[in-house]
Amino acid sequence: MSRRSGILEFAVLGLLRESPMHGYELRKRLNTSLGVFRAFSYGSLYPCLKTLVANGWLIEEPGTAGEDALATSLSGRRAKIVYRLTAEGKERFEELLDHTGPDAWEDEHFGVRFAFFGQTSRDVRMRVLEGRRSRLEERLEKMRASLARTRERLDDYTLELQRHGMESVEREVRWLNELIESERAGRDQRNDPAAPESPGQSAGGQHRSEDTGGLPRHRGGTRPDPSDDTTK
Repeated sequence: MSRRSGILEFAVLGLLRESPMHGYELRKRLNTSLGVFRAFSYGSLYPCLKTLVANGWLIEEPGTAGEDALATSLSGRRAKIVYRLTAEGKERFEELLDHTGPDAWEDEHFGVRFAFFGQTSRDVRMRVLEGRRSRLEERLEKMRASLARTRERLDDYTLELQRHGMESVEREVRWLNELIESERAGRDQRNDPAAPESPGQSAGGQHRSEDTGGLPRHRGGTRPDPSDDTTK
C-alpha cells in the first residue's frame, strides 16, 4: 500500500466513524476539512472505498430519498450508495490511530493525523507532536546550512524565498512547542491529586474526556497549516 492510499484509508475510516456518508459527501469532506486532499478525485476515492468494503471495514447501504435528492442537486448525478463503518472498521481505525511511525509526522500525513487528534489518546498525540517537531528541526538545520553555503550565489529574490521557507518552518516549530507544552501541562494536572479542578473535570474530579488535551491560547498571528507547501 502506498503512503497516499494509506493516509486516504485512515481519513475515510475516520470521517465515516463520525457518520455514514455518500461518496460525494465523503469527497467534499476530504477536500474541505482535510487540506491535503484539496485536488482529490472520485477516481482515487472509489477504489479505496471498494477495498475497504472488500476488507469488511465498510458496508454499502442504499441512501434515503432525501439524501439522494441532495446529492443529485449538488453533483448532477444520482448517488444511491451510503458507506457505513462496521465494527471491524472501527477497530481498524483505532489501530491506525495508535500508529506512531515516521509516516505519522511527514508533511501530508501529519495534517490528517492532527485533524483526528480529538479521537487520539494523549500518549499517541505526544509521540506524533514530538516526532513532527524533531523532523522539522532536522529540516530547519539543513535549510540553514544550505543557505549559509549558497547565500553569496543567490539573487535577492531567491534569497528571500529561502528565508520565507525557513520562517514557515520556524513558525510551525513554535506552534508545536506550544502544543507539546499544553499536552504536558494537562497530563501533569491530571496526575496531581492536589491540582485545582479544571473546567474539563466533573464534580467528582474525573475528566469528562480523559484524553482531550487543551490547545494553547494563541497570543497573536495565525496557526500554521501543517500541509502548507512552504514547510516542505
